[in-house]
Amino acid sequence: MPNSELMPIGVFARRSGLTSSALRFYADAGLLSPAEIDPASGYRYYSADQVERATLLRGLREIGMPLSTVRTVLDAAPADASRLIDEHVASLLADAAAARRTATAIQGSLVAGPGLPLATLKGPVLADAVEQVLTATAHDVALPVLGGLRVEVTREAITLTATDRYRLSTRTLVPAEPAGTAWAATVDGDDLRAAVAELRRSAVVRLEATPYGLRLRGADQAGRHCRVLAEEFPDIGLMLDALDEVTTRVAVSKDVFLRALEGHPGDRITLRATHGGLAVLAADDTSRGCGLPARVTGRDLLISLELTTLYPAVSTAVGPDLLIDLRGSAQPATIRSADRGDLTTWAMPVRTDCSG
Repeated sequence: MPNSELMPIGVFARRSGLTSSALRFYADAGLLSPAEIDPASGYRYYSADQVERATLLRGLREIGMPLSTVRTVLDAAPADASRLIDEHVASLLADAAAARRTATAIQGSLVAGPGLPLATLKGPVLADAVEQVLTATAHDVALPVLGGLRVEVTREAITLTATDRYRLSTRTLVPAEPAGTAWAATVDGDDLRAAVAELRRSAVVRLEATPYGLRLRGADQAGRHCRVLAEEFPDIGLMLDALDEVTTRVAVSKDVFLRALEGHPGDRITLRATHGGLAVLAADDTSRGCGLPARVTGRDLLISLELTTLYPAVSTAVGPDLLIDLRGSAQPATIRSADRGDLTTWAMPVRTDCSG
Protein backbone atom coordinates (compact mmCIF):
# COMPACT_ATOMS: atom_id res chain seq x y z
CA MET A 1 0.00 0.00 0.00
CA PRO A 2 1.65 3.27 -1.08
CA ASN A 3 2.06 6.02 1.50
CA SER A 4 -0.37 8.26 -0.43
CA GLU A 5 -3.22 5.95 0.65
CA LEU A 6 -2.17 5.94 4.28
CA MET A 7 -2.47 8.49 7.07
CA PRO A 8 0.40 9.64 9.24
CA ILE A 9 -0.15 9.01 12.93
CA GLY A 10 -1.08 12.65 13.59
CA VAL A 11 -3.83 12.67 10.96
CA PHE A 12 -5.13 9.31 12.13
CA ALA A 13 -5.14 10.57 15.72
CA ARG A 14 -7.43 13.44 14.73
CA ARG A 15 -9.71 11.10 12.76
CA SER A 16 -10.02 8.55 15.55
CA GLY A 17 -10.06 10.85 18.56
CA LEU A 18 -7.04 9.10 20.08
CA THR A 19 -3.79 10.88 20.88
CA SER A 20 -0.58 9.91 19.13
CA SER A 21 0.86 8.62 22.41
CA ALA A 22 -2.25 6.48 22.95
CA LEU A 23 -1.91 5.02 19.45
CA ARG A 24 1.69 4.08 20.16
CA PHE A 25 0.63 2.46 23.44
CA TYR A 26 -2.16 0.45 21.79
CA ALA A 27 0.22 -0.61 19.01
CA ASP A 28 2.75 -1.87 21.57
CA ALA A 29 -0.11 -3.65 23.40
CA GLY A 30 -1.12 -5.41 20.17
CA LEU A 31 -4.58 -3.84 20.03
CA LEU A 32 -4.14 -1.51 17.04
CA SER A 33 -0.98 -1.93 14.99
CA PRO A 34 -0.10 0.56 12.23
CA ALA A 35 -0.84 -0.55 8.69
CA GLU A 36 2.75 0.29 7.80
CA ILE A 37 5.94 1.51 9.50
CA ASP A 38 8.58 3.26 7.41
CA PRO A 39 11.72 1.14 7.94
CA ALA A 40 14.04 4.12 7.51
CA SER A 41 12.28 6.80 9.57
CA GLY A 42 10.13 4.67 11.86
CA TYR A 43 7.09 6.80 10.98
CA ARG A 44 3.77 5.01 11.55
CA TYR A 45 0.95 5.05 9.01
CA TYR A 46 -2.67 3.94 9.39
CA SER A 47 -5.34 3.08 6.84
CA ALA A 48 -8.87 4.50 6.63
CA ASP A 49 -10.43 1.14 7.40
CA GLN A 50 -8.73 1.20 10.83
CA VAL A 51 -10.70 4.25 11.96
CA GLU A 52 -13.71 2.16 13.01
CA ARG A 53 -11.60 -0.14 15.21
CA ALA A 54 -9.80 2.84 16.71
CA THR A 55 -13.08 4.62 17.50
CA LEU A 56 -14.47 1.49 19.14
CA LEU A 57 -11.27 1.09 21.12
CA ARG A 58 -11.51 4.67 22.33
CA GLY A 59 -15.13 4.19 23.41
CA LEU A 60 -14.37 0.99 25.33
CA ARG A 61 -11.56 2.69 27.20
CA GLU A 62 -13.79 5.70 27.97
CA ILE A 63 -16.17 3.39 29.86
CA GLY A 64 -13.28 2.04 31.88
CA MET A 65 -12.96 -1.39 30.25
CA PRO A 66 -9.65 -3.11 31.04
CA LEU A 67 -7.27 -3.92 28.17
CA SER A 68 -7.77 -7.68 28.48
CA THR A 69 -11.52 -7.32 27.94
CA VAL A 70 -11.05 -4.69 25.23
CA ARG A 71 -8.97 -7.14 23.25
CA THR A 72 -11.72 -9.77 23.47
CA VAL A 73 -14.46 -7.31 22.50
CA LEU A 74 -12.56 -5.97 19.50
CA ASP A 75 -12.14 -9.46 18.07
CA ALA A 76 -15.56 -10.84 19.06
CA ALA A 77 -18.71 -11.26 17.00
CA PRO A 78 -21.25 -8.41 17.50
CA ALA A 79 -23.52 -10.47 19.79
CA ASP A 80 -20.64 -11.55 22.03
CA ALA A 81 -19.19 -8.04 22.06
CA SER A 82 -22.56 -6.58 23.11
CA ARG A 83 -22.85 -9.14 25.94
CA LEU A 84 -19.36 -8.33 27.22
CA ILE A 85 -20.14 -4.60 27.20
CA ASP A 86 -23.35 -5.22 29.17
CA GLU A 87 -21.46 -7.30 31.72
CA HIS A 88 -18.84 -4.59 32.13
CA VAL A 89 -21.44 -1.84 32.63
CA ALA A 90 -23.35 -3.99 35.13
CA SER A 91 -20.12 -4.44 37.08
CA LEU A 92 -19.50 -0.69 37.06
CA LEU A 93 -23.02 0.03 38.31
CA ALA A 94 -22.70 -2.55 41.08
CA ASP A 95 -19.41 -1.01 42.18
CA ALA A 96 -20.92 2.49 42.10
CA ALA A 97 -23.91 1.35 44.17
CA ALA A 98 -21.59 -0.27 46.71
CA ALA A 99 -19.51 2.91 46.88
CA ARG A 100 -22.68 4.96 47.39
CA ARG A 101 -23.81 2.72 50.25
CA THR A 102 -20.41 2.90 51.90
CA ALA A 103 -20.24 6.68 51.51
CA THR A 104 -23.72 7.09 52.99
CA ALA A 105 -22.80 4.89 55.95
CA ILE A 106 -19.63 6.91 56.53
CA GLN A 107 -21.60 10.15 56.44
CA GLY A 108 -24.03 8.72 58.97
CA SER A 109 -21.18 7.69 61.27
CA LEU A 110 -19.84 11.27 61.31
CA VAL A 111 -22.75 12.21 63.58
CA ALA A 112 -22.08 11.16 67.16
CA GLY A 113 -25.18 9.97 68.98
CA PRO A 114 -28.81 10.30 67.89
CA GLY A 115 -29.95 13.02 65.54
CA LEU A 116 -32.69 15.55 66.13
CA PRO A 117 -35.95 13.59 66.69
CA LEU A 118 -38.58 14.48 64.11
CA ALA A 119 -41.41 11.92 64.16
CA THR A 120 -42.32 8.26 64.60
CA LEU A 121 -44.15 6.23 61.94
CA LYS A 122 -45.15 2.63 61.35
CA GLY A 123 -42.43 1.07 59.21
CA PRO A 124 -44.66 -0.75 56.68
CA VAL A 125 -46.79 2.37 56.19
CA LEU A 126 -43.73 4.53 55.57
CA ALA A 127 -42.27 1.93 53.17
CA ASP A 128 -45.48 1.88 51.10
CA ALA A 129 -45.66 5.67 51.00
CA VAL A 130 -42.03 6.00 49.91
CA GLU A 131 -42.50 3.44 47.11
CA GLN A 132 -45.70 5.08 45.88
CA VAL A 133 -44.35 8.61 45.74
CA LEU A 134 -40.95 7.62 44.33
CA THR A 135 -42.67 6.53 41.11
CA ALA A 136 -42.92 10.25 40.28
CA THR A 137 -39.14 10.82 40.42
CA ALA A 138 -36.82 11.06 37.42
CA HIS A 139 -33.08 10.61 36.91
CA ASP A 140 -32.04 13.81 35.16
CA VAL A 141 -28.37 14.79 35.08
CA ALA A 142 -29.30 18.45 34.52
CA LEU A 143 -31.84 18.44 37.40
CA PRO A 144 -30.70 15.90 40.02
CA VAL A 145 -33.28 17.22 42.49
CA LEU A 146 -35.99 15.48 40.43
CA GLY A 147 -34.56 12.19 41.72
CA GLY A 148 -35.27 13.19 45.32
CA LEU A 149 -38.21 12.99 47.67
CA ARG A 150 -39.27 16.18 49.40
CA VAL A 151 -39.94 15.42 53.08
CA GLU A 152 -41.81 18.02 55.09
CA VAL A 153 -42.45 17.49 58.79
CA THR A 154 -44.94 19.53 60.79
CA ARG A 155 -46.41 18.85 64.20
CA GLU A 156 -49.48 17.17 62.68
CA ALA A 157 -48.18 15.42 59.55
CA ILE A 158 -45.30 14.18 57.39
CA THR A 159 -45.71 14.97 53.69
CA LEU A 160 -43.74 13.20 50.94
CA THR A 161 -43.61 14.82 47.49
CA ALA A 162 -41.90 13.99 44.19
CA THR A 163 -42.14 15.24 40.63
CA ASP A 164 -40.68 14.36 37.24
CA ARG A 165 -42.10 17.59 35.71
CA TYR A 166 -44.98 15.70 34.02
CA ARG A 167 -46.40 14.15 37.16
CA LEU A 168 -46.45 15.26 40.77
CA SER A 169 -47.28 12.88 43.62
CA THR A 170 -47.71 13.65 47.27
CA ARG A 171 -48.74 11.56 50.26
CA THR A 172 -49.44 12.74 53.78
CA LEU A 173 -48.84 10.51 56.81
CA VAL A 174 -50.00 11.06 60.36
CA PRO A 175 -47.22 10.39 62.90
CA ALA A 176 -47.77 8.04 65.84
CA GLU A 177 -47.28 11.06 68.07
CA PRO A 178 -46.99 14.77 67.26
CA ALA A 179 -43.68 15.70 65.66
CA GLY A 180 -41.24 17.42 67.97
CA THR A 181 -40.03 19.99 65.46
CA ALA A 182 -40.71 21.26 61.95
CA TRP A 183 -38.22 20.16 59.28
CA ALA A 184 -38.05 20.08 55.49
CA ALA A 185 -35.47 18.79 53.01
CA THR A 186 -35.14 16.88 49.75
CA VAL A 187 -33.86 13.37 50.47
CA ASP A 188 -31.97 11.29 47.91
CA GLY A 189 -34.41 8.92 46.20
CA ASP A 190 -31.89 6.10 45.66
CA ASP A 191 -31.00 6.08 49.36
CA LEU A 192 -34.69 5.81 50.24
CA ARG A 193 -35.23 2.98 47.74
CA ALA A 194 -32.40 1.06 49.34
CA ALA A 195 -34.02 1.55 52.75
CA VAL A 196 -37.53 0.34 51.83
CA ALA A 197 -37.01 -3.36 52.61
CA GLU A 198 -35.56 -2.49 56.00
CA LEU A 199 -38.41 -0.10 56.76
CA ARG A 200 -40.97 -2.76 55.90
CA ARG A 201 -39.47 -5.13 58.48
CA SER A 202 -39.60 -2.51 61.25
CA ALA A 203 -42.82 -2.12 63.22
CA VAL A 204 -41.86 1.44 64.15
CA VAL A 205 -39.41 3.82 62.50
CA ARG A 206 -38.07 7.01 64.03
CA LEU A 207 -37.11 9.88 61.75
CA GLU A 208 -34.08 11.86 62.91
CA ALA A 209 -32.48 14.88 61.26
CA THR A 210 -28.69 15.00 61.09
CA PRO A 211 -26.33 17.67 59.77
CA TYR A 212 -25.83 15.51 56.66
CA GLY A 213 -29.24 14.04 56.00
CA LEU A 214 -32.13 12.03 57.40
CA ARG A 215 -31.70 8.94 59.58
CA LEU A 216 -34.40 6.26 59.58
CA ARG A 217 -34.02 4.27 62.77
CA GLY A 218 -35.99 1.08 63.42
CA ALA A 219 -36.23 -0.78 66.71
CA ASP A 220 -32.81 -1.92 67.99
CA GLN A 221 -31.11 -0.73 64.80
CA ALA A 222 -28.32 1.71 64.17
CA GLY A 223 -30.51 3.23 61.49
CA ARG A 224 -30.06 3.98 57.81
CA HIS A 225 -28.70 7.35 56.81
CA CYS A 226 -30.16 9.02 53.69
CA ARG A 227 -28.43 11.99 52.09
CA VAL A 228 -30.07 15.38 51.63
CA LEU A 229 -29.79 17.00 48.18
CA ALA A 230 -28.50 20.55 48.07
CA GLU A 231 -30.47 21.63 44.98
CA GLU A 232 -33.66 23.62 45.51
CA PHE A 233 -36.87 21.61 45.06
CA PRO A 234 -39.53 23.09 42.72
CA ASP A 235 -42.03 25.39 44.44
CA ILE A 236 -44.97 22.99 44.41
CA GLY A 237 -47.17 25.23 46.52
CA LEU A 238 -46.90 28.05 44.01
CA MET A 239 -47.93 25.74 41.17
CA LEU A 240 -50.89 24.27 43.05
CA ASP A 241 -52.11 27.69 44.12
CA ALA A 242 -52.18 28.76 40.47
CA LEU A 243 -54.52 25.95 39.39
CA ASP A 244 -58.03 26.82 38.29
CA GLU A 245 -61.12 25.61 40.09
CA VAL A 246 -62.28 22.05 39.39
CA THR A 247 -64.98 22.01 36.70
CA THR A 248 -65.45 18.24 36.26
CA ARG A 249 -65.23 15.37 38.74
CA VAL A 250 -65.12 11.70 37.79
CA ALA A 251 -65.59 8.78 40.19
CA VAL A 252 -64.46 5.47 38.65
CA SER A 253 -63.29 2.01 39.71
CA LYS A 254 -59.50 1.82 39.81
CA ASP A 255 -59.38 -1.77 38.47
CA VAL A 256 -61.77 -1.02 35.61
CA PHE A 257 -59.79 2.07 34.65
CA LEU A 258 -56.47 0.19 34.78
CA ARG A 259 -57.78 -2.60 32.53
CA ALA A 260 -58.90 -0.01 29.99
CA LEU A 261 -55.47 1.64 30.03
CA GLU A 262 -53.67 -1.70 29.73
CA GLY A 263 -55.78 -2.67 26.73
CA HIS A 264 -55.34 0.68 24.99
CA PRO A 265 -53.24 0.30 21.82
CA GLY A 266 -51.60 3.74 21.79
CA ASP A 267 -49.12 5.67 23.93
CA ARG A 268 -51.39 8.71 24.18
CA ILE A 269 -54.87 8.57 25.64
CA THR A 270 -57.83 10.92 25.43
CA LEU A 271 -60.43 10.87 28.21
CA ARG A 272 -63.95 12.09 27.50
CA ALA A 273 -65.96 12.80 30.64
CA THR A 274 -69.70 13.31 30.17
CA HIS A 275 -72.78 12.70 32.27
CA GLY A 276 -73.03 9.34 30.48
CA GLY A 277 -69.70 8.15 31.93
CA LEU A 278 -65.99 8.11 31.16
CA ALA A 279 -64.62 7.09 27.74
CA VAL A 280 -61.02 6.03 27.10
CA LEU A 281 -60.32 7.02 23.50
CA ALA A 282 -57.52 7.00 20.96
CA ALA A 283 -55.86 10.40 20.99
CA ASP A 284 -55.73 10.61 17.20
CA ASP A 285 -59.30 9.41 16.62
CA THR A 286 -61.82 9.97 19.39
CA SER A 287 -64.37 7.80 17.58
CA ARG A 288 -62.36 4.73 18.72
CA GLY A 289 -62.22 3.61 22.34
CA CYS A 290 -64.23 2.12 25.17
CA GLY A 291 -66.72 3.48 27.65
CA LEU A 292 -66.43 2.92 31.40
CA PRO A 293 -69.09 3.09 34.10
CA ALA A 294 -68.39 6.24 36.06
CA ARG A 295 -70.18 9.02 37.89
CA VAL A 296 -69.40 12.38 36.31
CA THR A 297 -70.45 15.73 37.70
CA GLY A 298 -69.83 19.17 36.23
CA ARG A 299 -69.03 20.07 32.64
CA ASP A 300 -68.37 17.67 29.77
CA LEU A 301 -64.65 17.65 29.09
CA LEU A 302 -62.01 16.16 26.78
CA ILE A 303 -58.39 15.82 27.94
CA SER A 304 -55.37 13.94 26.54
CA LEU A 305 -52.48 12.46 28.54
CA GLU A 306 -49.46 10.29 27.89
CA LEU A 307 -49.88 6.67 29.02
CA THR A 308 -46.53 6.87 30.85
CA THR A 309 -47.90 9.77 32.89
CA LEU A 310 -51.45 8.55 33.50
CA TYR A 311 -50.90 4.84 34.20
CA PRO A 312 -48.55 5.16 37.22
CA ALA A 313 -50.79 7.88 38.65
CA VAL A 314 -53.72 5.43 38.57
CA SER A 315 -51.85 2.26 39.55
CA THR A 316 -50.31 3.75 42.70
CA ALA A 317 -53.58 5.26 43.97
CA VAL A 318 -54.79 3.98 47.33
CA GLY A 319 -58.13 2.17 47.51
CA PRO A 320 -60.54 0.55 45.03
CA ASP A 321 -62.11 3.74 43.69
CA LEU A 322 -60.68 6.92 42.20
CA LEU A 323 -61.67 10.54 42.03
CA ILE A 324 -60.36 12.46 39.03
CA ASP A 325 -60.66 16.22 39.23
CA LEU A 326 -60.42 18.11 35.92
CA ARG A 327 -60.02 21.82 35.27
CA GLY A 328 -59.90 21.87 31.49
CA SER A 329 -57.92 20.28 28.68
CA ALA A 330 -54.77 22.32 29.41
CA GLN A 331 -54.65 21.99 33.21
CA PRO A 332 -53.28 19.10 35.31
CA ALA A 333 -55.68 16.30 36.22
CA THR A 334 -55.81 15.45 39.93
CA ILE A 335 -56.04 11.72 40.71
CA ARG A 336 -56.68 10.47 44.23
CA SER A 337 -58.43 7.80 46.22
CA ALA A 338 -62.19 8.24 46.58
CA ASP A 339 -62.08 7.31 50.27
CA ARG A 340 -58.42 7.86 51.22
CA GLY A 341 -57.08 11.06 49.77
CA ASP A 342 -53.67 10.94 51.48
CA LEU A 343 -51.99 9.99 48.17
CA THR A 344 -52.66 12.53 45.43
CA THR A 345 -51.15 12.83 41.95
CA TRP A 346 -51.34 15.66 39.45
CA ALA A 347 -50.83 14.52 35.84
CA MET A 348 -49.93 17.00 33.12
CA PRO A 349 -52.01 16.83 29.91
CA VAL A 350 -50.69 17.02 26.36
CA ARG A 351 -51.85 19.05 23.42
CA THR A 352 -54.26 17.41 21.00
CA ASP A 353 -55.74 18.41 17.68
CA CYS A 354 -58.99 16.60 18.49
CA SER A 355 -62.03 18.53 19.62
CA GLY A 356 -65.13 17.22 21.28
